[in-house]
Amino acid sequence: MTEPHSVTIADIAAALGARAEGDTSIRVTSASEPGAARADQVALAMDPKYAPGLAAGAARAAVLWDGADWQGLGLEAAVFVTRPRLAMAGLTRAFDPGPAIAPGIHPMAVIDPTAEIGDGAAIGPFVVIGPGARIGARARIAAQVSVAEGARIGDDALILQGAKIGARVVIGARFICQPGAVIGGDGFSFVTPEKSGVEEIRETLGQRAGFAQQHWTRIHSLGTVEIADDVEIGANATIDRGTVKATRIGRGSKLDNLVHVGHNVEIGEDCLLCGQVGIAGSSRIGDRVVLAGQCGVSDNIFVGDDVIAGGATKIFTNAPAGRVLLGYPAIKMESHVEAWKNIRRLSRLFAQVAELKEAVTRLGQKD
Repeated sequence: MTEPHSVTIADIAAALGARAEGDTSIRVTSASEPGAARADQVALAMDPKYAPGLAAGAARAAVLWDGADWQGLGLEAAVFVTRPRLAMAGLTRAFDPGPAIAPGIHPMAVIDPTAEIGDGAAIGPFVVIGPGARIGARARIAAQVSVAEGARIGDDALILQGAKIGARVVIGARFICQPGAVIGGDGFSFVTPEKSGVEEIRETLGQRAGFAQQHWTRIHSLGTVEIADDVEIGANATIDRGTVKATRIGRGSKLDNLVHVGHNVEIGEDCLLCGQVGIAGSSRIGDRVVLAGQCGVSDNIFVGDDVIAGGATKIFTNAPAGRVLLGYPAIKMESHVEAWKNIRRLSRLFAQVAELKEAVTRLGQKD
């Protein structure tokens, strides 16, 4: 049985760029909440409200808020941080061993002779890599991943179980792809010989002249998907290839599970798209945009830089840079909050109007 991976308190402090005191040679194997911590774990008490839990646990060392009295808390060592959530990024990275993908190429992988595999790449069982594909140095590809013809994947990529990378897709360095994602499927593009009902409604905003048979003809997707460096794609997310040009995702953007990006969409740098976000075809998303869970973006519109949209917001028109949006349809967050305050007052307002009506009626009867 192998010994569990362990790090010293000094290692943790170095990973966080933080100050440590006490016996920094103490080794720990993982992190824990204070009350459940074992002696071989580091307790996480980065806010004073978590301090009481340290007495219930057995931790010898903890990550604490800056200025904490670590000795008074009965600890042998401590690491001090000023921004707990940022500290969690470094701390979890220090303890995460990553997926178990054996080095080299598994004998049950199927790799076309014309594919290029970079130095130090690790490719798991039942992986299929198509003709002319290029896999970067030190890339890790887990079991049952499919990489289609002509696809290019950058250095240090991590592609997890069952992901599908379509033909000619271009992916940058340090890419992370969670299980089941599909990158480079065809876009959802169809047309009718005559003007469709949908086109009519777009023009009239609801009026129908009549009804007729309509049959959908497929528009094929000739483009691809281009993903820049340091992008992460969540489990079962789907990114459609462009019709002629490429669907693009900018450097550093992160897409959550079940996000759908339609054909020809362009997403800027350092965007954050949370679970079940859907972006319809040919829309453009600026840099540093945050779309909370279940947000929807209509087709052929622009969402400006630094826009933040709250959960379930539906954006139907262009959104200017820096706007904070909420609601269906999307409006300024402060306007949405005020509107719902007024809606909650409606029952009281109706009652007051009824009372006034009754009072006026009585006055009229007296006359």
